[in-house]
Amino acid sequence: ERLDRLAADTRRSRSFLAAEAVEAYVARELAIVDGINAGVDDVAGRRTVAHDDAMAELKAVIDTAERDEP
Repeated sequence: ERLDRLAADTRRSRSFLAAEAVEAYVARELAIVDGINAGVDDVAGRRTVAHDDAMAELKAVIDTAERDEP
């Protein structure tokens, strides 16, 4: 029903809209999978940062941003 409405309002076919939706979904999911795989590769290659170090760096960035706010 919603697809029918969108198709009518945009003057696109249902199949065109469905294909666009599938393409967007696949692109988003692949980006997530690629990010996970990159993280796994980083761990395997010992390219990691200790949690406390990462949090300290993040806090410093936040503190700088808050200090520099207009």
